[in-house]
Amino acid sequence: MTIRVLIADDQALLRATFRVLIDSCDDMEVVAEAADGQQAITLAGLHRPDVVLMDIRMPSTDGLAATAAICAQPELRDTRVLILTTFQTDEHVAQALHLGASGFLGKSTTADAFLDGIRTVASGDALLSPAATRSLITRFLTLPAPSSAAPALERFSSLTPREREVLAVVAEGRSNDEIADALFLSPLTVRTHVQRAKTKTGARDRAQLVAFAYQSGLMQPPR
Repeated sequence: MTIRVLIADDQALLRATFRVLIDSCDDMEVVAEAADGQQAITLAGLHRPDVVLMDIRMPSTDGLAATAAICAQPELRDTRVLILTTFQTDEHVAQALHLGASGFLGKSTTADAFLDGIRTVASGDALLSPAATRSLITRFLTLPAPSSAAPALERFSSLTPREREVLAVVAEGRSNDEIADALFLSPLTVRTHVQRAKTKTGARDRAQLVAFAYQSGLMQPPR
């Protein structure tokens, strides 16, 4: 299966670089390029890509507004948004995750990590390293808006004890194989529990599961 990618970045040189990297791979292709958020929204609806590479800071409609608009469209439920930024300094990434983004990549990352990141997000997994989870997500996703607290607690009560246990390890940024080793389960069993947790909580992917884990109080930020 070919991964179809939409690039949204206001810098033409970066878009060209990303296109060369992506089109050099047999398993992915660039279907469109956008220079601002509004173009990204329009082109996402037109092409329905598997992954949108989204820069946050763009003129007119920015990446946050574009992420919200794309993730809110039912027909684009299978489209994943991958934020391009420097997560250590850009606090807006956390807001993008709240809005439905599936992860983030630093623009200074290596070519191999960049391409692997696209594949990771396209597969339905979140691109959230344990370090990123600790330094960013636990810092900015732990204060849900009052309107989201009650629904989060209600959905949390529908999880089984094992699903809660698995979710707690997901929130640490670990992969299915790492969770399987930690909980002495098979990767297939872990995958099943993660999928059931996503269904019960209404999460699009693992990134939203992480946010849910903190919003529901299952996880607490490190002191």
